[in-house]
Amino acid sequence: METNKKQGRYERIFKQLQGLLVKTDDPIARMATVAAVLSHKFDYFFWCGFYRLTGEKLVVGPYQGPPACQVLEGTGVCLAALHQKKSIVVPDVHKFPGHIACDSRSNSEIVIPVYDKSGSISAVLDVDSTSFNSFDETDRLNLEKIATLVYVIS
Repeated sequence: METNKKQGRYERIFKQLQGLLVKTDDPIARMATVAAVLSHKFDYFFWCGFYRLTGEKLVVGPYQGPPACQVLEGTGVCLAALHQKKSIVVPDVHKFPGHIACDSRSNSEIVIPVYDKSGSISAVLDVDSTSFNSFDETDRLNLEKIATLVYVIS
């Protein structure tokens, strides 16, 4: 998808999510809505959802797509984003050291840290694609913005 078209779609999705998320400040409900909207608006999103931080591991939260790994520990893109405290775009997951293959059909991935009200990472937004090189800076910047909607800042 060309950058201008993608940017416009993200802007419309952000506004849509702002409208949908006004009824609750529950982060799990918000995660479920974000995952549902994103997965239905982008045909290259094969798996879209959240992993919640529980102790030292990530536990699957609301998502859309085929069955997911229930718990992520040790390595992988999601844990790398958590430990590095930054978004990670992976053009080819097969070249990422320690990649955890929850579904062998995934070929590229983007992971965005989700910060709670205190400014701590409480989850990650994880999106996989069956195509290589699916994600770019437009995805990163807009998914980071969307991730801020999970927790309502009073």
